[in-house]
Amino acid sequence: MLTGELLKRIRRIEITTRRAVEDVLAGQYHSVFKGRGMVFDEVRPYQPGDDIRTIDWNVTARMNDLYVKQFVEERELTVMLLVDTSASQNFGTRRQFKAELAAELSGLLAFSAIQNNDRVGLVMFTDRVESFVPPKKGRKHVLRVISEVLTHRPQHTGTSIASALQYLSRVMRRKAVVFLISDFLDGGFEQALRVVQSRHDLVCIWLSDLLEQQLPPAGLITLEDAESGRLLVFDAGSRSRCAAFTEETLRRREQLRRMFGQMKVDYIELMTGQDYLKPLILFFRRRERRR
Repeated sequence: MLTGELLKRIRRIEITTRRAVEDVLAGQYHSVFKGRGMVFDEVRPYQPGDDIRTIDWNVTARMNDLYVKQFVEERELTVMLLVDTSASQNFGTRRQFKAELAAELSGLLAFSAIQNNDRVGLVMFTDRVESFVPPKKGRKHVLRVISEVLTHRPQHTGTSIASALQYLSRVMRRKAVVFLISDFLDGGFEQALRVVQSRHDLVCIWLSDLLEQQLPPAGLITLEDAESGRLLVFDAGSRSRCAAFTEETLRRREQLRRMFGQMKVDYIELMTGQDYLKPLILFFRRRERRR
């Protein structure tokens, strides 16, 4: 049952994301994510400059005048949102948790899709797939998707990106646009990522928080691994230890960037508490130029 507070959150996400879509993203989304090809629309009288290969000779013979076939892009797509709901998503030091950022992004992408008459589906996962919402169209369905992301209470804490990608490969036989939203604090998913990349139009949205990259000089602090529950006492007052922490974090991040680059997987890096529209717009523009 949806509480009044939850309905307010859903409504706020709807207002924020729909405005962004209508003002900024709708055209970008349409130009970047193409349909499955060109389909016949109608015939019309020939005009100077038309490609003679499009002449419909049957209609031309009947009408005793030149007519050409007109084609339009088959726009309808299926958009799948793969949302990481593991315990590490419940972290954030800049206005919001990663999980809240994931919910807003899900709303933004879903409204972009229905604005273009596309279908939207949802997969939520931890170390296994916990929820699947089959793709459908319409505002009511998008609000359900947002509600599912906000209200989902994970049964497990770990992360298995490979399991989510393998599940997607089983349930989605036809090509789809796939947005994988995660902090990517996981390993061993390279092969599954490669398979999905070869079959679908894959975009990875990489969420993080500033404190995960750089610790403040705070003396002795206790760190908890949200997924395993392990505790670690860390001396954040030591410059050498903080430098080693930052260096290891940067090494892992660069390793992930290199993997995306080698596989030619598109990705966007987003931080909690920061404007996500600018990076999304820049990504869409870069991708459109590339096409």
